[in-house]
Amino acid sequence: MIERFYLKDYLSFKETELNLGTGLVVFTGPSGSGKSILMNSILASLGGVSCEAALCESSVTWDIDEDVTGIENEEINVFKHIKKEKSRYFVNAQSLSKKAMEGMASRYLRHLSLKDFSDFENENLLDILDKRVAAKSKKIIKLKERYKKAFCSHTDTEKELLKLKEEEKKIVELKEFATFEIKKIEDINPTIREDKELLETKKELSRKEKVLKSIGSASEIFNYEHLVASALEHLDVDSSFFDDAMNELRAVFDSAEEKFNALEDVDIESILNRIEEISGLKRRYGSIEDALTYKEQKIQELQKYENIEIEKYDLQQRYEELSREVEQLACELSALRKAELGAFEKDLNIYLKNLYLREAKIAIQRVTYLKTGQDMLNIELNGTALNKISTGEFNRLRLALLALKSEHMSKNGGVLMLDEIDANLSGEESMSVARVLKQLAEYFQIFVISHQSQLTSMGDQHFLVYKDGAVSKTKELDFNERVDEIARIISGDKISDEAKKFARELLEAKNR
Repeated sequence: MIERFYLKDYLSFKETELNLGTGLVVFTGPSGSGKSILMNSILASLGGVSCEAALCESSVTWDIDEDVTGIENEEINVFKHIKKEKSRYFVNAQSLSKKAMEGMASRYLRHLSLKDFSDFENENLLDILDKRVAAKSKKIIKLKERYKKAFCSHTDTEKELLKLKEEEKKIVELKEFATFEIKKIEDINPTIREDKELLETKKELSRKEKVLKSIGSASEIFNYEHLVASALEHLDVDSSFFDDAMNELRAVFDSAEEKFNALEDVDIESILNRIEEISGLKRRYGSIEDALTYKEQKIQELQKYENIEIEKYDLQQRYEELSREVEQLACELSALRKAELGAFEKDLNIYLKNLYLREAKIAIQRVTYLKTGQDMLNIELNGTALNKISTGEFNRLRLALLALKSEHMSKNGGVLMLDEIDANLSGEESMSVARVLKQLAEYFQIFVISHQSQLTSMGDQHFLVYKDGAVSKTKELDFNERVDEIARIISGDKISDEAKKFARELLEAKNR
């Protein structure tokens, strides 16, 4: 529920705060006092609409999905809309987009203003019908679980089969392409690090002549080795250090000559050609490793193409088995629903009669398999399609459906926001709407704007919206104040004793 609402600087409102209770919350007041502005600002605080308020804030008891939103729950979660140069939205002081806030609130909040057909969507109607069936037999719960599992498997298998059939149409081309790709890599047949080794060989070949010439010139030092040894002997210096250095130098030169002489038979042209081949491979695939990985993938694809007929046969068999299972379970579901449909229609029409509406007809139509089965529910009001009936009839029919749904739901149904749902109704019609809303108020927190005494008297909490000069204000009314306000609704600004008496009787009857 929404426990508290605060509004600052919005059109005719300077500042107002509402501490809200459970059940049916009624807003009344003279025309132009700001009731619709107030309702709009409550919606805006939850991301439902846009408004120009400096601040509108709702404190709610709803749970936030922390994993999805990344916002932690607090004891009371605060939704806030601030408007300065631009609108900003916060939940528990964490900034987020209007769309994200609206998505979070939509789990708990519904604004029943225009012809919103969501209550008449097939999935919602079947949910009401199935809960009625489940109240008599739990069989349908497991049956729906089995059907949903089979339907999902059937859908996935069908997708796989269609994909396989599409591949089959192109299988010759795909096999030729895979074979071509494999052959292209195998013809070059690269090895890991071969590109680096080839570049090193190319580098060594390019400096071979220069290095060998340098070694030849430097080897002249060995012709003077005996002279150095003789000088050291005359100096009485041990020549072993010099002998070791010369031997090490000689080993270095010998190793270098051996390495470069080993390149004698290497053809530089073949090296360059090989480098170019591998460079082309790298340009296409990224690296030698990637090329070899790609080749393995194509080999596996080729094997798959070779086995496609076997795979297709197995999939086809599974698809046919699942088709039979889906059909059987869907038929069982349909049978349970059809058995309950008469009672469903009868109970709906009881609500409709109490709401002074014509009878509704509900029919089950068989359709292509859906995740809910093969049943489509259609509602008509006295033979008239829903898109042809008046807004008033539509809203009362929707209330009847919500009432029927509430019979099998938990106490916490969320928040319903209604505009002037009893506008242009007779006293009896208004009272019928009030009674249904009173029933719904056991499951929902309901905000409603009313100009009728009957609905107003049914409220669990009553706020007056009024003008003090040009400024709109709100006030929660006690019993005697409610008597005066309902009397004003009945008789206008000149409140008569008869109106006050009738208003008191309405309130006392509600509390009995």
